[in-house]
Amino acid sequence: MQVTGTFLTYDGARRRLWIAGQRCHHGATGALLTAGAALGFAAARWNPVRTVLIATTGSLLMAHDWKDRSVWFQRGWQD
Repeated sequence: MQVTGTFLTYDGARRRLWIAGQRCHHGATGALLTAGAALGFAAARWNPVRTVLIATTGSLLMAHDWKDRSVWFQRGWQD
């Protein structure tokens, strides 16, 4: 099942999501979460428990998708 919109495209059979033509890898999402946690902690805006939870979640997402790390931030449609 493929659902196509102007901004979001989801392929249910292959379980892939594209946002504005960019494939959304959960490893890349994890990298962004971990970087955001580090920045939030460095700016002294977040408490340590929240920072550890977000950083751990991001790290787990990256570890799960590590085999695809070469294409996490590759632009455009990917198979």
